[in-house]
Amino acid sequence: MKLVIVTAVEDFQDDVLKLFKKANIESFSGSEIEGYKNHNDLLATASWFPSVKGASESVMFFSFTEDDNINTLFEHISGFNNTIETNNPIRAVVIPIEKSI
Repeated sequence: MKLVIVTAVEDFQDDVLKLFKKANIESFSGSEIEGYKNHNDLLATASWFPSVKGASESVMFFSFTEDDNINTLFEHISGFNNTIETNNPIRAVVIPIEKSI
């Protein structure tokens, strides 16, 4: 069993849920989050409020699941990311679990 964490911009929330379903990941948790990217210093100094950085509405999902489901999920995420025309792909990481109760 491993922990998979997926983040995406809010516009892709429904897509992520569909990808979880395709990967047979039925149990998961999710949360709305704010996503940030470091901006060029020149752009920050040109802002009216340079200490304020803009956030993107984002979502994060996580699930404790089996390797086969994770491999399937990664295949579907990779395919999805190949079809989008944005610099905000769906991102995913896997963390091994040493112990669980």
